[in-house]
Amino acid sequence: MWINRLGWRTDRSFRLGAMPRRPAPDIRERILQTATRLFSGHGVHAIGLQQIIDESGCGKNVLYREFSGKDALVLAVLLRYCEEWERAADTLLGDPGERLVELVRMSVNRAVIPGNRGCLLRSSFAEFPDPAHPVHRLAVRRHNELRARLRELAGAAGAKDPGRLADRLLLIIDGVQVNGPVLGPGGAVTGAEEFARDTIAAALS
Repeated sequence: MWINRLGWRTDRSFRLGAMPRRPAPDIRERILQTATRLFSGHGVHAIGLQQIIDESGCGKNVLYREFSGKDALVLAVLLRYCEEWERAADTLLGDPGERLVELVRMSVNRAVIPGNRGCLLRSSFAEFPDPAHPVHRLAVRRHNELRARLRELAGAAGAKDPGRLADRLLLIIDGVQVNGPVLGPGGAVTGAEEFARDTIAAALS
């Protein structure tokens, strides 16, 4: 504490030139985790920033310092969501054909997690139908990147028509992401891996 010329006792943090206190280093991650949970469970448009502020335990000024607005937060959540998926996909082992199967298996395992409401990227695409909106464009771009990944692996596996195999596997993955959360681990997703193997085998023969 210090005493200014008017006799007021003032905390040093408010002295001219003092650096403002910064939040804990993990505050951005906490905001992203909270927003991901809420957007995944209820949809983007159903959740306001105030609920994210309240549940993450951050102040409004802190959230707006980290993200310029809701659209920026949604984009950050989706980018983080996609990057987590890509990191998991990059760790898959085996030859190219087996990695194609592993991508389907990974999609099944994620789709049947209790409480999963489906692919956050796909649901966000549906909530932002304007083709010019950044969220819509991100969803389209990421789906095309997945398609390209599948096509590259299909070519490396020796498929006669890599694009055709990639598109068929993409449809399997899309079906898993829609059907898995609805019917659960005992539903149609139980046949997804075998379906993928049969599809790959036919494309390589």
